Amino acid sequence: MQIPYVTLLGKAVRKIALLRGGGSALPGLFIETIDPDFIKRTLDQLPQGIVIVSGTNGKTTTTKMTVELLESQGLKVFTNRTGSNFTRGVAAALLGEVDKKGNLDADIAVLELDEAHAIQFIKTIPPRYSLLLNVMRDQLDRFGEIDATAKLLTKIAVSTTDTVILNREDPRIVGISSSLKDQKAVYFGLSPKLLTLFPNDDDIHGQPATLAHSTLPAEVILSDLNDDAAQFTIGDHTVTTTLELKGVYNVYNAAAALALARVVVGDTLDETKLIDTLAHVTPAFGRGETLTIDGQPLELVLVKNPSGFRLSLSSFKPAGYQTMIAINDNYADGRDMSWLWDVNFDTLQPGGVSTVSGLRAYDMALRLQYDEVATAHVDTDLAASLQYFIVNGAGLPKRIFCTYTAMLTLRRELAKITDVETIS
Repeated sequence: MQIPYVTLLGKAVRKIALLRGGGSALPGLFIETIDPDFIKRTLDQLPQGIVIVSGTNGKTTTTKMTVELLESQGLKVFTNRTGSNFTRGVAAALLGEVDKKGNLDADIAVLELDEAHAIQFIKTIPPRYSLLLNVMRDQLDRFGEIDATAKLLTKIAVSTTDTVILNREDPRIVGISSSLKDQKAVYFGLSPKLLTLFPNDDDIHGQPATLAHSTLPAEVILSDLNDDAAQFTIGDHTVTTTLELKGVYNVYNAAAALALARVVVGDTLDETKLIDTLAHVTPAFGRGETLTIDGQPLELVLVKNPSGFRLSLSSFKPAGYQTMIAINDNYADGRDMSWLWDVNFDTLQPGGVSTVSGLRAYDMALRLQYDEVATAHVDTDLAASLQYFIVNGAGLPKRIFCTYTAMLTLRRELAKITDVETIS
């Protein structure tokens, strides 16, 4: 079978999947099966190569920021916009971008990749740049112990052909630098006064403090922040900008994206355009995304592990908001939900939680009970729970903390009653 016909078949499968409300798994799996070289052959066209963004937390938002920052510098960027970070997600995204002959009109690719699946990707397509964000206890039933996850990220780093951008505040990420050979290491980091806002995994689990890593030189430092603005130290000067992104962790991800953009663009960088673009980046879908229900905001906040949930609770203040928590334990969420016991929910005590739902609704309700957080409604049915949440919170702003597959279900339900961005 000729390659153009394979591409056409893949595009047809993708279109059918979208019409049926499906995601990227089927078309991506289809094209990988009938044309195993599709991804490599297509991405090899890119003159400036590939960027891989990986780590436990923040991949989707950081990838979105990086794409918009590079586009502000005149680059044509391909990315897996759905946040599907398996190779089949990349394949499906490529099907949406290539023409009928398989040509991809882009200068560079910025790809969010799951730690384990990135290892398969780099065997045939080494990245030119890699950005490694953090290592946390996330989905350990899939990846094993936390040091095993760090080893996966190390393999990504040593396969990189040019520059590796590392989080200097995460000791396991910093440790990766000792394995580098010809690659250049560049760091992003925090000012000392902000370190307590962003605990690494050892800090969370009571291990010895690792703040000495902040002495490493960094390309970009998040030096200060408040509710809607952040200050970055870039090279030898500081810039302050307002941000549409919500959540302190997203602001730190911005430092990572800025560092990566500076490395990729180099001497031709237009910093004014770069910072102006950063100011207007909106959250990735489900990562603080705000919808409108009956004239009031409804925020979707993805939670995957104790550090992310803790930062979300500290970033999104509950006062004046009606709160829902939706916890699933499907494969994409991680099957082991014991990490919920590492999260402190005391901040939810004053207003309680209106609705708890998802496959693990009763486990979540029990966890809240131990922290003396009142719950008004518990039901495993997400659609019914969402309806209850909306009806009983009429006139109030709302916020839903949810795991990945719960978020996807809730977005589909919300799309029936309000405008929800379609991710194709």
